[in-house]
Amino acid sequence: MRLQGKLAIVTAAASGMGRAGVERFVREGARVAAIDISAEALDRLVADFGAGKVVPIVADLSTPDGARDSIDQAVAALGGADILWAHAGMPGPASVENLDIDAYRKAIDLNVTSATLGAGQVAAHMRARGGGAIVFTSSISGLVGSMMSPIYSAAKWAVVGLTKSLALALAGDNIRVNVVCPGLADTPMKAGFTGRSGDPAEAAANEAKVVGAVPMGRLVKPGEVADAVLWLVSDEASFVTGVALPVDGGFTAR
Repeated sequence: MRLQGKLAIVTAAASGMGRAGVERFVREGARVAAIDISAEALDRLVADFGAGKVVPIVADLSTPDGARDSIDQAVAALGGADILWAHAGMPGPASVENLDIDAYRKAIDLNVTSATLGAGQVAAHMRARGGGAIVFTSSISGLVGSMMSPIYSAAKWAVVGLTKSLALALAGDNIRVNVVCPGLADTPMKAGFTGRSGDPAEAAANEAKVVGAVPMGRLVKPGEVADAVLWLVSDEASFVTGVALPVDGGFTAR
């Protein structure tokens, strides 16, 4: 087991990639504090993977108090922290024209601020255990521009910069910091990118456009992203830090 005895925290843990990550972490021997805004989805997570292995924590990570307090609750419940996968995010507004400033701020808060506060809150606990591994979730939109999602792209570029900076700052504490950059994934959030107008035909056309630009010709599966994160937090990646790892079927290889 690659994570035997490890104490892990996963945000946005109850669906999609986060849920796949919880499944893999538990399978590999970790105890997991699963943070999500949905109490019902967390209940299903615990029922599926075991109350002794998964600790549910309900929090709104778009608020500073939620982002900080949820990490503190997780550390208290687990008795420490070796791993943080800061996965929470949202698409945000589709255009900068006539920008809804509240929607903009919420997107920045959830994508960037929650990751920043989570890392800041967990670092001392990892240091006390002799080190740890932090993984953020960015996107291919954090590596190349996104015509459909400029706010999301700006936020995810910030997450990549945060990763590289913290990798340097925390290396001396044996805390590794990396970021995974998925392509468009087949998750509940997909419609927030492809179908913002609510028109199914437009959503299908946008998805086809994205798939057509992927050399491997399909969307990424949640489990494929979780597998990449599992490797990044395991000892198999013990000398890997500051890396932005695309999981995108070759999209960013051009």
